[in-house]
Amino acid sequence: MEHIVFLDRDSIQANIRRPGFPHEWRDYPATIATQVTDHLSNATIAISNKVPLMAENLSPLRNLKMIAVCATGTNNIDLDYCREHKITVSNIRNYAVNAVPEHVFTLILALRRNLPGYREDVNNGLWQKAEQFCLFTRPILDLHGSTLGVIGHGALGQATAKLGEAFGMRVLFAEHKGAAQIRSGYTSFETVLADSDVISLHCPLTPATHHLIGAPEFREMRRHALLINTARGGLVDEAALVQTLKDGVIGGAGFDVLTTEPPRAGNPLLDLRLPNFILTPHVAWASRNAMQIMADQLVDNIEAFVRSAPQNRVV
Repeated sequence: MEHIVFLDRDSIQANIRRPGFPHEWRDYPATIATQVTDHLSNATIAISNKVPLMAENLSPLRNLKMIAVCATGTNNIDLDYCREHKITVSNIRNYAVNAVPEHVFTLILALRRNLPGYREDVNNGLWQKAEQFCLFTRPILDLHGSTLGVIGHGALGQATAKLGEAFGMRVLFAEHKGAAQIRSGYTSFETVLADSDVISLHCPLTPATHHLIGAPEFREMRRHALLINTARGGLVDEAALVQTLKDGVIGGAGFDVLTTEPPRAGNPLLDLRLPNFILTPHVAWASRNAMQIMADQLVDNIEAFVRSAPQNRVV
């Protein structure tokens, strides 16, 4: 009989069906690092959304055969340890292919049309004092005819590109930063920075992409350009972004992610009170529809593993 433990069940709001094989299932609302080994003491299958599973807390677990990641990113899993000890790791794929791009364009449209700024002006009574029927305090720009730079060519990057095309935008997919050759269908990283009116990040966080965008990159961007990050906080030098926005180097930014989440020790982006910056609490993925797709695929992955036909395998 399989013993399945979900370490952070409260991280997903969806109905999770039980697998169609003999098993015991236990949910923990949340799990901190010091509780991992105890919570998984008898587990053969561990489910984790964001709980780190590293060698130090995996090594005592002699029964563990599978880690079912209830997310796409696996940077919280020690994949080398799992590979060495033959622990299968599967993740969730393409579940937020509608939710994330829609959130991206929510941020883009709000910033491109200066909605936070206009709301602030109305709240401050400026419209009420206007001499005509409308208020022209901030610029409003259309998306049609502008250029969208997409960094990351996976399912989310491609879905975001399709929405951009539907708005009449020209789409550029960025080649890897510093690449010696430019692949067909891609544009050099530097050209994407220089030519885009909006840049949206959709790449994983790895040592190669850490601080992919920092002060030098901001200086290469257009003065009115927007930077949208719904991927991972560490892709951007957050301190540099704060200074960039304060200095007016770019037009604005919309972020759904921070380097450390939740930001209990604070973060420089939390203190920004600018009408051209929007921060949301890592919810781009979290539509009810997307979470249900995630929950269904999670169990599909577990059932496939037990059938000895693992799917969505990372390791």
